[in-house]
Amino acid sequence: MYYTYLLRCGDGSLYAGITTDPARRLAEHRSGSKRGARYTRYRTPLFMAAVWESADRSAASKLERLLKRAAKPVKEELAREPGLLHALVKLPEGIIFRAVSPPEA
Repeated sequence: MYYTYLLRCGDGSLYAGITTDPARRLAEHRSGSKRGARYTRYRTPLFMAAVWESADRSAASKLERLLKRAAKPVKEELAREPGLLHALVKLPEGIIFRAVSPPEA
């Protein structure tokens, strides 16, 4: 399984990424090491606000790209209610994403 996530940062921003292990990836972001994203190194990653499961890397990457391009109000709504993904984002046909519980903060 692959996961696409929105990570809430200390400056209020939301970072979109993909991983095969959300808990490990959150720890990498928080560590400040080069294994975390450059974007999050200086923005204090707090927690994963939303996580979606997909069957393969291609689908997860497509969703990540859509989330990175989404307007901030859309990302904020998804962070509050991940189940609205299919209603708020124009997704590729035939690809299913399922909201799952984020790892504990």
